[in-house]
Amino acid sequence: MTDCVSLVAHLERVIEADSIEELWSLHLAKMAEYGFSRLLYGFTRFRTSNSFGSAEDVLVLSNHPEDYLAAFVQSGLYMQAPMVKWAAAHEGACSWRLIGELAEAGTMTPVERRIFELNHRHDVRAGYSISFRDVSVRAKGAIGLCARPGLKQHEVDAIWAEHGREITVINNVTHLRITCMPYASSRRALTPRQREALEWVGDGKTTQDIATIMGLTPATVEKHLRLAREALDVETTAQAVLKASFQNQIFVLSA
Repeated sequence: MTDCVSLVAHLERVIEADSIEELWSLHLAKMAEYGFSRLLYGFTRFRTSNSFGSAEDVLVLSNHPEDYLAAFVQSGLYMQAPMVKWAAAHEGACSWRLIGELAEAGTMTPVERRIFELNHRHDVRAGYSISFRDVSVRAKGAIGLCARPGLKQHEVDAIWAEHGREITVINNVTHLRITCMPYASSRRALTPRQREALEWVGDGKTTQDIATIMGLTPATVEKHLRLAREALDVETTAQAVLKASFQNQIFVLSA
């Protein structure tokens, strides 16, 4: 009963969190209780048939060291990682035992072998991956749970056998909360004026209507919309409204 109460209390804190940073801090601490000391989370709403879309549109959260993230994520090497490829094609949880099986079978590609060696240099050796379900075919979210140094894969599998169900629930709830939170791309977030102008466009207002509502000149409204397009890295205002909506940057309550 105590464990159940603790789990409910944690989920309550997740539900009540006000920011992605707060959510991520809670999640890091909770996963560490199960032996997963390093996490790598990624989410995009712009996946295509053969990629996760622009790197600038992928939300990445991690507490791995910066040099590892630079070598694995920022270089784009992660796209060829066995567990990332598994996550792109599946939903649910998968043991990193799969990587060991590929290594033992000698079926790794040269790039996969390079990733395998990189992971071992950084003591990324044992863990589990979870690929989340989404109603949109363009969206994909997944998380890699890396075990603390010293834990072997068979020990991680034993932890999962006992606690995997609750770990999966915690990760899914956290993922759902993260995707509801406002986040900006790696370029920059919208200003309040840019956000308001896009909201009125989304409501079907013309530039003249928006100028009257916001107490601005039409030229100033156009400037805010142009800067919003630049911040979101899109060509049209319609695209800006769509992308800002996907990132939960418009039609949200002010802090």
